[in-house]
Amino acid sequence: MNKIVTFGEIMLRLSTERHLRFSQAKTFAASYGGGEFNVAVSLANYGIPVEFVTRLPENEIGACALKEMRKFNVDSKNVIYGGDRLGIYYLETGAGTRGSNVVYDRANSSMATIEKGSIDWESVLKDATWFHWSGITPAISESAAQECLEALKVAHKLGITISSDLNYRSKLWQYGKEPKQVMPELLKYSNIILGDIDTALFMLGKDKVSPNYQDEKSLPVLYDQIFKSCPNLKIVATTLRYSVSASHQRIGGILYDGKVVYNADVKEVTPVVDRVGSGDAFMGGLIYGLVNDVNNKQRALNIAVAACCLKHTISGDYNLITLNEIEKLLSGDSSGKVSR
Repeated sequence: MNKIVTFGEIMLRLSTERHLRFSQAKTFAASYGGGEFNVAVSLANYGIPVEFVTRLPENEIGACALKEMRKFNVDSKNVIYGGDRLGIYYLETGAGTRGSNVVYDRANSSMATIEKGSIDWESVLKDATWFHWSGITPAISESAAQECLEALKVAHKLGITISSDLNYRSKLWQYGKEPKQVMPELLKYSNIILGDIDTALFMLGKDKVSPNYQDEKSLPVLYDQIFKSCPNLKIVATTLRYSVSASHQRIGGILYDGKVVYNADVKEVTPVVDRVGSGDAFMGGLIYGLVNDVNNKQRALNIAVAACCLKHTISGDYNLITLNEIEKLLSGDSSGKVSR
């Protein structure tokens, strides 16, 4: 039986209602979310045993976050405690030509102040087959980056499949280190990377390129630059997002395994209910597809794109989608008719 472990920060999400601006808001809708936890929720929805490892404050808000994990059937037995506060992010949801805006309030959070050696990764990962992390964790603090590296070293030693979502957030890298000073050492352990070519090369300290994802013949040379810097890499996937407006997205995807470029058809998504977490939905779908049939990379990519599209129709961070709904979209049914 496959068991997946994800590691990162769960946050309190405070969002304006009905597309209001921050300056208009009298109340905020409270929910929870965070990149690696969102992936865990997706996988749990698909029936895959999954555990989320994080650090929470010992207070009522930390207890609420723990309840959130249990609510979605995500194992929390190795959550550790300490620090003063749960990280927060504020979301102003855009509409039409006005984009969404995120303000982070996660400095000195429990995860940001985690210390290297806080988690017994040998014990946590002893029965795991897959470990997932993202570029958000090493962005929030140097000690979080060090703890993430410890996890990767153990996962690699145990022969566990390692996946990473690059998740570059310019607003988060504030502790004096640039991604190129931190990420190469972490990414060298990854077997699967999700991210666009530009972001990957930027994080690896390579020269900027301008990839044309419509020209499949040119892509292997660019993706191969990532493979050369990541000796354990087997797959790179990229979410293709063409933003017509905040309310209308066109979503596709590409996967490259070092030999073949796989392409998923672009799907129209309109109106967009909530874009946040759609990349995590792609990642969750990709992991599910590869776990079930690692040799059918085209199907894994198709599942990832379908999951990403469907997430845009759901409010909140989580992709509360069933496998049946994914299969329905993959079969060509995007009518949205009432199921009776």
